Amino acid sequence: MPSADFMKLYIDELKDLYSAENQLTVALPKLAKAASSPALQQAFQSHLEETKGHIQRLEQIFEGLERSPKGKKCKAMAGLIEEGAELLEEKDKMEAEVLDAGLIGAAQRVEHYEIAAYGTVRTFAQQLGDAATVKLLQQTLDEEYAADEKLTALAVGSLNKEAVAQ
Repeated sequence: MPSADFMKLYIDELKDLYSAENQLTVALPKLAKAASSPALQQAFQSHLEETKGHIQRLEQIFEGLERSPKGKKCKAMAGLIEEGAELLEEKDKMEAEVLDAGLIGAAQRVEHYEIAAYGTVRTFAQQLGDAATVKLLQQTLDEEYAADEKLTALAVGSLNKEAVAQ
């Protein structure tokens, strides 16, 4: 039987992720709109749809725990989104290609936060012996890694080169 403190920590981490994902559903359309590269716009739009699936998985996990996912604000995600918003405030003062490079950087910081957070809760679920939850969290974790890899491919494939050339 897990300790009450461990379960509190686990649920708190899951709530943090739920808040983070919901904040991201507001931020991603803004990033997509600001991007000039059609491929980057598509990457943001695609990840928005995945993010909605992440929220559904978290809700499924909370149903199994018989808990509400609400009640916490992820301050880390709020900070990461705020940094991205600062970049958007400067968009009229920079070349579109440079903005795209900056948007990729901001999005990758978000992805890296999510990778760390999902890796943590997946490990917690493993320790609890909850194979069904581990599977759901691993699916999301795999999608977060894939989103990060897609952003890296866009950056090193052409967008950063275009930004440097400006």
